[in-house]
Amino acid sequence: MRVRALIPVLLLIGMLTPTATAGGGDVPLVVTTIAPLASIVKDAFGGAVEVTYIIPPGADPHEYQLSADQISLLERADVVVTTGGHLPVEKKIAELVKEGTIRGQVLFIDDYKAEGFHYLPETWYHGKDNPHGVWLDPYNAISMAAATEGALEKVDPARTDLYRTDFQAFRARVLEVVKAYRAMVEGNRTAIIQMPPDEYAVHWLGVETVAAIKPEEEVPAVGVDTLLPKAEGVNLIVYGRNSPEQLKKAAEELSEKSGKPTAEITVFWANKTYTDVLIENTAAVLRALGGKPQVKMVQSRGNLTTYVFLSLLVGIMLGAAVGVILKR
Repeated sequence: MRVRALIPVLLLIGMLTPTATAGGGDVPLVVTTIAPLASIVKDAFGGAVEVTYIIPPGADPHEYQLSADQISLLERADVVVTTGGHLPVEKKIAELVKEGTIRGQVLFIDDYKAEGFHYLPETWYHGKDNPHGVWLDPYNAISMAAATEGALEKVDPARTDLYRTDFQAFRARVLEVVKAYRAMVEGNRTAIIQMPPDEYAVHWLGVETVAAIKPEEEVPAVGVDTLLPKAEGVNLIVYGRNSPEQLKKAAEELSEKSGKPTAEITVFWANKTYTDVLIENTAAVLRALGGKPQVKMVQSRGNLTTYVFLSLLVGIMLGAAVGVILKR
């Protein structure tokens, strides 16, 4: 009798217990190739997933190779998020998928394009697609989060409603930040960037890149004096906070000689939310263009809600319950 009495209880417990995933935990294991992608996933899905990344901050992503432990990690992953597939680590991941070593959902460029992802052309270097820093464009970040949400539904269908709700909240937060800041930038602004990733941090604001100090990973940097005539005709010069010191000095020298302001942005980061960095980068660009936005962010995930407060010099106050709501 006691055994029979326990059966309904055990069945109920089984119904309430989260579905086990390939990673072996109670929530899906999402592995990203770089830390900024992990910040997108964490910002979008919070505690609903376990997130980790492969390439450590400070390492050159174009040189980094997978370790045996990292291959083991990828074998356990429920979802793998790449920048699109161009990094050596990501090419190796594609090989491991083909071999059957990685059995989870692996996201490449076609998965993101299906959600609206776009490349920008390197107009300063043969006009080819720019695969560097794509996550800095907020619309691309949304596309990547959307593809991740679809993959999570496949590996953990029991939580489909949760993943969809989380994604929609993330999308709303990002789009309201975009709406608020984009309205503050007048059209026909131009910039010289330090390296190709910087293009994605300014283009969505309506700032066109006309040249780059280092046009591509495999080519030498362009001399400051060579770039000076173009620099004199742009609105700002953009460079990365964690870029090589020699390239930073080149950006500063170009700024000094041309009289154009600089905007320092973050391209690679860890342990910060995506929306934090989006706002910080955009505020830096706006300051260089003549404004001085002061940014304050307060976040809470008690019930998957994020509050974002932006105090701008021009008197606009932005606040939110889910995402942000433009308020005058």
